[in-house]
Amino acid sequence: MADPVKLFQITPKHAKGEGFNIVTENVTAIRLEVHQIEIELLAYDGKTVLLDVAEEVWDDLQRIKTGDGATLRVIEVDGKRFVNQFRIRTKDPNMVKLDSALMDLKDTHWLNRKYAVEVLGELKAIEAVDELVACLEDDVGNVRNRSYDALIKIGAPSVAKIIPLLVSEEDELRQNAMEILRKIGKPAVEPLATALGDADAALKKRIMKVFDRMGYKPKEATA
Repeated sequence: MADPVKLFQITPKHAKGEGFNIVTENVTAIRLEVHQIEIELLAYDGKTVLLDVAEEVWDDLQRIKTGDGATLRVIEVDGKRFVNQFRIRTKDPNMVKLDSALMDLKDTHWLNRKYAVEVLGELKAIEAVDELVACLEDDVGNVRNRSYDALIKIGAPSVAKIIPLLVSEEDELRQNAMEILRKIGKPAVEPLATALGDADAALKKRIMKVFDRMGYKPKEATA
């Protein structure tokens, strides 16, 4: 493995203070537990370098995969180098679809948002749960309905984000949340039971109503 200090030998002299970009066609290793990434350097006969990753982009580190290409922005702080920005060129076609769909959720045309939501549901994209929950309040009913379906497809990973909607002031949102949880079914039981323990009276009542519609009685309710 290459000594990371040698990295500065292949960068412009002025880049040290401002940061610099490294382009790689091959991420060779991801070390999530120590927040490091190893990449192959272009035009250096397979030479690799190991880089620490700044805290603010740890989420991006979890998205990148070995074999991907990437542009990494590297800065130096107190003599240590960190990657503080990623631009990933994934070779996973599903990740390409995911990234494109997430961008289309912000499109001003409702049809593009609708199609994006459908794609995210098909991919069972856990990464998109927050955005799909937000789409339950889209101005267009067709987008709201597709978001409803997508969250059911994703299942248990969406439950924690849907539970707070049970006490929404909007009747449609409350009813949709209840039906999503009911249709997710058994995978929703454990996170609902966990939420029940810390719920206030209003939320507890709604969770119990979901359980009732599921035909499930939590232990504390049967005591």
